[in-house]
Amino acid sequence: MGVSVIALTACDEAKVDALVFDDLQQCLADKDLSREQCEANYTAAREQHVAVAPKYISQAACEADFGTEKCEQAPQRTESGGSVFMPLMMGYMMGSMLANRSAVAPQPLYRSADDSKTYRTADNKKIGTRTGLTQVAQSSARAPSVKTSTMSRGGFGTSARTMGTAGG
Repeated sequence: MGVSVIALTACDEAKVDALVFDDLQQCLADKDLSREQCEANYTAAREQHVAVAPKYISQAACEADFGTEKCEQAPQRTESGGSVFMPLMMGYMMGSMLANRSAVAPQPLYRSADDSKTYRTADNKKIGTRTGLTQVAQSSARAPSVKTSTMSRGGFGTSARTMGTAGG
């Protein structure tokens, strides 16, 4: 009984309007948005990408979660000086100009290998499969957390073992 109540509560979370785009060009093609709005939000998402993307100690571990050739080397290094890997940014989310845009933090979006059609935040919160105007859970609209440690194996969204700090 307790599990049903928890699941039902998660479904009842308040939704907010958000805009989701694959890239800057898709945003620029939206006639309701200005170039400045698209560029500012895309730039904010790109700048966050390095700090908030999940980090892995190997490219293979990253690709296990995000797919072959869907990862890149991060600028951070492990404490021992090794390389750190992170998924490619596959899209970005921004606040809708038609609604309270401050309710949605501009942020990078990712797609996992096991659900390649669904956008997810860096904190592994599902956003959905559509681009353009959509509704997302209010908790998904918050700015993602900064990732300061690397995962030693696949586990986007699970409790994978971490391996030290990824310094900048």
